[in-house]
Amino acid sequence: MKSAAVATVFIIDDDRSMRQAIHDLVESVGLRAESFATGEAFLGTRHTGGPSCLVLDVRLPQMSGLDFQRRLAETNMQIPIIFITAHGDIPMSVRALKSGAVEFLTKPFRDQDLLDAIQQALQRDQTAQEQQAEIHDLRERHHALTPRERQVMALVVSGMLNKQIASEIGASEATVKIHRGNVMHKMQAGSVVDLVRMADKLKLSPRK
Repeated sequence: MKSAAVATVFIIDDDRSMRQAIHDLVESVGLRAESFATGEAFLGTRHTGGPSCLVLDVRLPQMSGLDFQRRLAETNMQIPIIFITAHGDIPMSVRALKSGAVEFLTKPFRDQDLLDAIQQALQRDQTAQEQQAEIHDLRERHHALTPRERQVMALVVSGMLNKQIASEIGASEATVKIHRGNVMHKMQAGSVVDLVRMADKLKLSPRK
């Protein structure tokens, strides 16, 4: 993990002994653990902004783990999930993995298998958070552009030359060069290729 933020492993299992065993295992390798008997209890707590993952029992009293996975997706709560179960089958595991689960472990499982899955899940979440932070930063830079600069940026990344852009927006080529330079500076783009990649990440329409 390459993050100063504390990584947290959330555990949801109605079996108290299993819940405590996983909690202790997680803390034994220096990670933070929070345990819950139900999915509802998990949803009712505030979660830290650091990388995290969820170790989730498939069979829960109020809502199955698979249904809970779907509920999290519907509420746009993105957290990597590791399923554990004593009653797993192939269709169930396929469904969980197709819905984005990191791993599907059948009890009893080796401690190391769970720890490996947790590290994979935390790394996935760390990467996702870094990507989200990058998009947020790009949006802030794009928002700082003037309307004309945003227009010029869209035309630049669509492949138009300065002369063509000047004709498109009804300005001189010299003015377009100034706007283009401002765009490159404000977006912190080292080249047009960089600018195109930024526009792609922002999902900008080439004509807006």
